[in-house]
Amino acid sequence: MLLNPALRSCSGGPEVAAADQSARFEARAKRAWGRFNLAAVSSFAFVEATGPIYVGKLISDALGLHVTPAPNEPAPRLDPALDLAARCTAAATVLRAMSLTKGFARLVLLAGHGANVVNNPHASGLHCGACGGYSGEVNARLLAALLNDPEVRAGLAPNGIEIPADTLFVAALHDTTTDRVTLYADDHPSAAHAMDIGQVKTWLAAAGRIARGERALRLPRAGLESSVPRRSRDWSETRPEWALAGCKAFIAAPRTRTAGKSLEGRAFLHDYDWKEDKSFAVLELILTAPVVVASWISLQYFGSTVAPDAFGAGNKLLHNVTGGVGVVEGNGGPLRVGLPWQSVHDGEAYAHEPLRLSVCIEAPRQAMNDVLGRHANVRALFDNGWLHLFALDEEGRMAWRYAGDLQWTAMAEAEVAEQQPRLSAAV
Repeated sequence: MLLNPALRSCSGGPEVAAADQSARFEARAKRAWGRFNLAAVSSFAFVEATGPIYVGKLISDALGLHVTPAPNEPAPRLDPALDLAARCTAAATVLRAMSLTKGFARLVLLAGHGANVVNNPHASGLHCGACGGYSGEVNARLLAALLNDPEVRAGLAPNGIEIPADTLFVAALHDTTTDRVTLYADDHPSAAHAMDIGQVKTWLAAAGRIARGERALRLPRAGLESSVPRRSRDWSETRPEWALAGCKAFIAAPRTRTAGKSLEGRAFLHDYDWKEDKSFAVLELILTAPVVVASWISLQYFGSTVAPDAFGAGNKLLHNVTGGVGVVEGNGGPLRVGLPWQSVHDGEAYAHEPLRLSVCIEAPRQAMNDVLGRHANVRALFDNGWLHLFALDEEGRMAWRYAGDLQWTAMAEAEVAEQQPRLSAAV
């Protein structure tokens, strides 16, 4: 685990106690039933005895008629609740980490992401890596509640963060398989923002159509944009989406460096202005958390591509879920790790170009050295060549390359010209 959890959250309460208890019983019964019909001893007898009962479900699932609704549990809350000072500190830390300390719009969307697929033992690989393979709406909803708290806003003002009274934070969940976005506007209902929310829904729907159209060009047999959502309900689909296949860069710099450029879905972006980071605490957070998560993702794809027998999961068509903890290929052998071949290859060519992640940060080199000097495990990723580290100059150009042992080399014009076009596909 990257960070030890310091907070606990829950949802529901006395007003929904009966419904919450009913939902818990239903979930437990569903899990128990699932374990029973998949168990080694009972699975064959289960099919013989209850198979005909499932005819309707088989037809519905085969035709993709069943649509799994987006998670819509009661708004989560911290339990135990934080005192005001702790809430203000948490809010300030998060906003500064996002470089979101001024210029607030009337509506600020905080989106987590997740995937909605069926018959896929690797579904967690399509969810949020920073959330441990789960979807990220809970974090987004907790943060929206924190930033909508009037007491927190009043406490942020003396620290130089003034959120306008008419700014509303709304949590959302982006389904990366269908490119549809669920808004949790009912968590904090505001009649004054009804038109703003309506406008956002229109924009998101239009953006979703464009995104699906772009992704359909890469997905095998996708055809038209309208066919993409059906892939999430097709239990025979081995490639419901490409997830983060193709990732090759992590960029921490002012958003103006990349705004308006085609990123092609290949870069992790972090809006960061080192001039606002007086103690470089945000820089340290970036290098020790988001960069590490990005390295996990990049190296998982890298290993599954260059050494699939050792680090991949083999052919998804032959997978059998074993013990609820992993997959084997066929009817035996070792548990397979990494990603299945279908996640990195489209049947004719690689969908993931196996490059080691280029981490590009606009910050003083000495500040980055200080952070690496305090975190040996992070430094080892760069010293051993698992990741490449570049320092951007004040014009956003790749000016310095980390050479290991806390040393940097200036990039010659020829090398900059060579690297810049490769990065431009992502920047």
